Formats: sequence, structure tokens, C-alpha cells
Amino acid sequence: MRAPLPRCLVLLAALLAAGAAPAQVPTAEAAACDAPEELTALPAPLAGVFAALSHTELRILVVGSASTQGGGTSGPAATWPERLAARLGAQAAPVTVRVTVFGGRGTTAADHARIIAEQGPLVRPHLVIWQLGTVEAARGLPPEEMAEEVQDAVARLRARRGERTDILLMDPQFSRFLRSNADVETYRDWLRVAAAASGAQLFSRWALMRHWVEAERIDLERAPRNRRVAVADRLHDCLAQALVRTILQGSPRPAR
Repeated sequence: MRAPLPRCLVLLAALLAAGAAPAQVPTAEAAACDAPEELTALPAPLAGVFAALSHTELRILVVGSASTQGGGTSGPAATWPERLAARLGAQAAPVTVRVTVFGGRGTTAADHARIIAEQGPLVRPHLVIWQLGTVEAARGLPPEEMAEEVQDAVARLRARRGERTDILLMDPQFSRFLRSNADVETYRDWLRVAAAASGAQLFSRWALMRHWVEAERIDLERAPRNRRVAVADRLHDCLAQALVRTILQGSPRPAR
């Protein structure tokens, strides 16, 4: 007489017979990007993004300093703006996602404001992701001037685009070296003030990266030299995944 199948195998056979697939176990790489929901949540959905996802195209303008152009990654395709374009494009299909990137090493909020003023009418973005604060903190530039640049740039963009464009400010990347050599918290405070005063929203890259460091998941500063590029690539991809969750919250296409 044949012995009865163990209960777990019986259940598995039933699932397969019904066409159900076994649950996927998250990989270590995917788990590295996990973060508490409050680190990617916004006070309100992005109205311009919401409207664009109901049509055929979502246009995003990214402005910022070094990390938008490379930031120690293996190449342009590995940067967080490019990874954002790929991941958000997959999530938003059949809506087309177009990400246009401007900026570069050493650029400040004043430089970015000029770019937004010049490129805003050409790109007509539904979302502007503005990465700033690192250069200002490193150089000790007046934080209140940075905040004023943000408020003026957002006001000009709102005057031209109204509620059709959302603005998402991104604060500096977490760095022990920067924290030890600059008053980063003052600049982060002023960015919060600028966001509140202008109607923009804030994505705290600093808090998110600090969480990954403290959880011993992604730590670029302490990565071995021969692993640093690979860790930078992972960091940028994880930032892109977090941004997708932030951008799509409350939208017609919630993040999967």
C-alpha cells in the first residue's frame, strides 16, 4: 500500500492543479531596498502625475548635481534617473514615461533654478524632481538663499504650469563624512521650510539612505574598493524603486 503524501505536498499539488503559482521568496537584492513606508510616503498624492497617468504620457524633469549624471556608478544607465525611467515606465505602461535630466557636478540651487526656468517651457513636465542641498552644505553656502531659490523657481513654474506640474525636492544623500564636516541638518531643515512654503513635496534621500546604512543593507562609504561601483549601482536602483513607490502612491496605477 502506498504511503499517503505529506500534507505540504498535497497542498502544493492542489495549488498547482488550480493554476496557482507558489509564492515568490524575495531575493536578498530585493530585500536590500526595503524601507519603512513612512520614508517613501508623501502627505498627498502628486496631482500632476495622477492626471498624466490618466492620459498617454508622463514627462519628468530631473535637475541636480553629481548623482544625476553618474555618482560613482558603472555608467549613465545605472544612475537613479535612468533606473527610474525604466522602472516607472514598466509600472505605468501603456503610458509613456519620458525622463529628461539636467545638472552636473558642483551645481547649486541657483544653477538648477535657471535650468528649470529655461527647460520648463520646453519639457512641459508633469513632475520636477529637484535634487539639491549637498553642494550648498559642502560649500557652506547660505541655506536661506537656497530656500529662496526653490520658492522663486516653484512660483515661476506654477505661474506657467499651474497644478499640472508637481515638484518633488530631494535632499542630500546620507554621508558620515558630510555629516562630520558640514551642518547638513540646517540645510535639510531649510529644504523642509522651502517645500512647505512653495507647495512642493520632499523626498528624504538622507533618511532613506541612513535607514539602509543602519540596517546594514547598503553602505557605499564602507564598501570595499573592489565592490564600490556595484554597491553604487544597487544604491541608485534602490533609490529608483523608492521613488516609483513615492510617485505612484494614490495614483491610478499603484506600485506593484
